[in-house]
Amino acid sequence: MNAARLDAVLDALQLHAEPQQRQRLLDYLDLLQRWNRVYNLTAVRDPAHMLDLHLADCLALLPPLRARAPGRVLDVGSGGGLPGLVIAIAMPDVAVVLNDAVRKKCAFLQQVAGTLQLRNVTVVHGRVEDLRLPAFDCITSRAFSDLATLVRLTRHLIAPQGCWAAMKGARPDAELGALDDSVHAEVQALTVPGLDARRCVVWMLPQHSNSQSRQPLATGQPL
Repeated sequence: MNAARLDAVLDALQLHAEPQQRQRLLDYLDLLQRWNRVYNLTAVRDPAHMLDLHLADCLALLPPLRARAPGRVLDVGSGGGLPGLVIAIAMPDVAVVLNDAVRKKCAFLQQVAGTLQLRNVTVVHGRVEDLRLPAFDCITSRAFSDLATLVRLTRHLIAPQGCWAAMKGARPDAELGALDDSVHAEVQALTVPGLDARRCVVWMLPQHSNSQSRQPLATGQPL
């Protein structure tokens, strides 16, 4: 059932996936379900709901993310690997760093990366504000923090021409209003196949990245 549902999601999003990638997505979903019984990685327990609420939600980010063609991605507060592991599976040429401050969650992320042989994944345990790593083209987050906190904690890790991609539910107007003038933000609606709920991604650029910060950050229609 999950295999057919995944195929329907990929078709709806017009995402091509090689058979190995498709199987890795299903295997990841299985690992998330099994480890969740002990590690409490997500409040969602039913595998079908995990596919719709988590996997499909993160897959919806891929078309606009692929359009930006990042070489290095940091997933902050990765938790169960959302969206970082989904990005790593779907975009094998992208180096993906998964970060979480909770050691048991990092153990899960490392287990998934090893089991699925995701050679483009690195897991880093620790508080993101303490990390000292080469700059990233894109920094993602999903249910990590408000926008201003995300920018404040990770600004030292963003490349001059890089962007933040913060996954949210409804348009976060209060959070957008709390951003200062050093960040240019645009909100793009995401359509998640089979999910009757509002989803969006907030694209943000540091304003010091020259005139490009005034250009559209996302493909498709903004909210």
